[in-house]
Amino acid sequence: MSKLRYKRQGSKQSENRGTDTLLQLAFWHFSNMGHCFSKDKSDGSDSEQAVEFVGGNVHRVTSKEDWDQKLSEAKRDGKIVIANFSATWCGPCRMLAPFYCELSEKHPSLMFLLIDVDELTDFSTSWDIKATPTFFFLKDGQQIDKLVGANKPELQKKLTAVLDSVGNHGK
Repeated sequence: MSKLRYKRQGSKQSENRGTDTLLQLAFWHFSNMGHCFSKDKSDGSDSEQAVEFVGGNVHRVTSKEDWDQKLSEAKRDGKIVIANFSATWCGPCRMLAPFYCELSEKHPSLMFLLIDVDELTDFSTSWDIKATPTFFFLKDGQQIDKLVGANKPELQKKLTAVLDSVGNHGK
């Protein structure tokens, strides 16, 4: 009987370790991915924060018409579009913003767009944005890849794969 209790206790400890691992994984996932909820804009600070997100060759999309114009330009110029659906209040988005700007400077053959999910709520919803940041890779307006979360190595990897697929190695 004592062996049975010991086994049960052992499996309980093993369960706890599994639960701890799941909690650590959930925390990592939460830390590396913002959640797409609207923020109250009554503090008026959003316009100041947006400046940090745009730089290099990143174009800020402020309307559906602006989006359509940028996609038209990209198609005309044969450019792949990387669309970053982001939010000024999102910590992981803020962390990744300088890297996104840096990528835009290194790869002028691509078009880098920034869409604020709070400014363009309906538009973002039409793209089924569940978390920020979410990156879409588009060719001729059609999705060719997607990345959810602030994962620099994975963003770089997907960008390189997209460049390789069109025979363009970054310049």
